[in-house]
Amino acid sequence: MSGLEPLMSIEELSEYLHVPVRTLYDWRLAGKGPCAIHVGRQLRYFVSDVHEWLACQREGRPGASPEGS
Repeated sequence: MSGLEPLMSIEELSEYLHVPVRTLYDWRLAGKGPCAIHVGRQLRYFVSDVHEWLACQREGRPGASPEGS
């Protein structure tokens, strides 16, 4: 094992979140969604960044908007 943090492709993230790849690109243009890393011409996502972004999307209480929305 290399000790490097796992990366997800945009296709893997799309499948994981159950949203179209196009939505992920739209979120990037709007400044939303998890931060990505360019590896050559490809986008990759640190798994920890995805988890952190998801935690920020969580409601503070049922029916409440996430903080910062």
